[in-house]
Amino acid sequence: RIKASGLKLQLCTNETQATRENFVRKLRAMGFDISVAEVTAPAPAACRLLRERGLRPHLLVHDDLVPEFAEIDKTNPNCVVLGDAAENFTYANLNEAFRLLIGMEKPVLISLGQGRYYKETDGLKLDVGAYMKALEYACDVQAEVVGKPAKRFFESALAELGVPPEQAIMIGDDIENDVGGAQQCGMRALQVRTGKYR
Repeated sequence: RIKASGLKLQLCTNETQATRENFVRKLRAMGFDISVAEVTAPAPAACRLLRERGLRPHLLVHDDLVPEFAEIDKTNPNCVVLGDAAENFTYANLNEAFRLLIGMEKPVLISLGQGRYYKETDGLKLDVGAYMKALEYACDVQAEVVGKPAKRFFESALAELGVPPEQAIMIGDDIENDVGGAQQCGMRALQVRTGKYR
């Protein structure tokens, strides 16, 4: 209905368990007429940041997201990129990221989001923010968040839409990442009572 009304639409997702292509494929299977260009996601934003700053990441992400970083040099890492790694969030993998960060003169931790939890069909699950906070605490470092609720993330979506913040509204189920992040960027926001709404 939004598309039919003539309004511009951009999907802003913190999805970090799949590439944008796979995310779009999943939405199309549900009946959504959406293209990859209509999706703003953290991994491409992180890749831009890595290139701009000459960073070589150690990736602690979901296996299905790794293709998003195919063009990025990962030899001799000088930063850690953290996403929703799901089953890859093992003690060994977190400890490896910790050891890399603690061994850096100027540790750089980039997180693809900072959500506390999300909802799947089988219930609530811990999100990347919990693991980000553990590494921040252990390494005495402040993570750079490239997904929601980061202002830069919403600015990127607005740039892709070609509209100023005051002419956009964010609709989502997360009071902090969706609503709060959009409001900090100067947008209006609406929280829906579905999904992870509690």
